[in-house]
Amino acid sequence: MTASGGDAVWGRTEQQSFRSRVRGCLLGGAIGDALGAGIEFDSLSDIRQKHGAAGVTDYVTAYGRRGAVTDDTQMTLFTVDGLIRAHVRRDTGAWHPPTDVHAAYRRWAATQRDWGPDLRKKEDGWLAREEWLYARRAPGNACLSGLSDERMGTLDAPKNPESKGCGTVMRSAPFGLLVGWEPQLVFQLAVECAAQTHGHPTGYLAAGAFAAIVHATARGDNLDNAVQKALVQLATRPGHDETTQALKRAVGAVRQGMPSAERVESLGEGWTAEEALSIGVYCALVAEDLRHGLLLAVNHSGDSDSTGSVCGNLLGTIHGETALPPDWVAELEGRATVLELADDFAMEMTQGPALHAPGQASPAWLERYPRA
Repeated sequence: MTASGGDAVWGRTEQQSFRSRVRGCLLGGAIGDALGAGIEFDSLSDIRQKHGAAGVTDYVTAYGRRGAVTDDTQMTLFTVDGLIRAHVRRDTGAWHPPTDVHAAYRRWAATQRDWGPDLRKKEDGWLAREEWLYARRAPGNACLSGLSDERMGTLDAPKNPESKGCGTVMRSAPFGLLVGWEPQLVFQLAVECAAQTHGHPTGYLAAGAFAAIVHATARGDNLDNAVQKALVQLATRPGHDETTQALKRAVGAVRQGMPSAERVESLGEGWTAEEALSIGVYCALVAEDLRHGLLLAVNHSGDSDSTGSVCGNLLGTIHGETALPPDWVAELEGRATVLELADDFAMEMTQGPALHAPGQASPAWLERYPRA
């Protein structure tokens, strides 16, 4: 797998715009995740009974605080970490991004079983030393079991071959931020990395489609065109029918009337990959602004944090960080880490050759993202 155009020269304005989209994507996804975290397992009627007819309109307490994120954001951050590490390791002649992302996911899995970071493991890099990430936030069983040993699932021999849970989609937005790559390669990388934990075609193809949609919007496409491009890519893949139909239902629902929780629920509950993708895309398509879209994405009976995360990734990528509601940004758990990682990713993608090259590199950068 090779990237195309990854070494292009970026102008300053382009770099600033890209960084804003990266920040928007990661912060937006985390905000959507946090909005849904406290109502993830509640029915719509329960949500309305507890929080009023409009449902939740702000963060509610989850995991002991407001603004808490779940495994969705945790895994998304480790996806970013793996992608940066892949680009840094490329100087050594090793270039297989799925391997680096798998290693990053294994570092995430360690946060779910260990008490805290092992500071002796310098090869883990800085993200795995963030103590706040060592918290279990209802991680998916397929994600945990798929990463429980060293064998990496592949398309030929995937982990959990019957699983199509949304744990693939909710972590796959960062693949779409590889704007220098060709769309087919972005789709393929997301698919290969999804098969590391979920082997059902719908599970990994929904991840590929989501990455492709984020990729098109990160390059400046509108969301409707991005969805159509993803549908074209899906059509060539065996086992695409469920994902294709879910995306088509999302687009069709836009024309059926005013957005509502009931219309969201007509698309499913979001526990499976294609339903989470469908709900997230629909809410992003009809969103009047970030606040409206994210609240629509979480107020339903189902996997509210994952559908909120998908919608937030999309809206944040499209509109950039300054469109995010500042009160939600201010209260978000791990905000500093998310921003730090977003800026590192943007810097690696736009100025990587200035940070490292074969035979020489910034010591500080290699300490953050070791080649080991």
